[in-house]
Amino acid sequence: MTVYVMAFVKVKDPAWIEDYVPKVEALVQAHGGRYLVRNTEVQQIEGGGAVPDVAVIVEFPSADQAQAFYEDPQYQPFLEARKAGADTTLVLVEGV
Repeated sequence: MTVYVMAFVKVKDPAWIEDYVPKVEALVQAHGGRYLVRNTEVQQIEGGGAVPDVAVIVEFPSADQAQAFYEDPQYQPFLEARKAGADTTLVLVEGV
């Protein structure tokens, strides 16, 4: 079943972004994923939490492929850089 990884990112230090975006996109694709949304123009229409600086939605053919991307050793340095430079809410949901 198709799954979606949704990320809502509040950037603390943007230094990690320049390397992250092009290199992580290639890793996403290597695991069968594709970006549906990667945008800094985020408008909050409901809720009281902080508005994210970046919203991302990545589609994967399966939860296993999404998890394999997240655990890929090549992704780990980028994951750590993102964690150091941003507060992220990351969720995985199944499609309908």
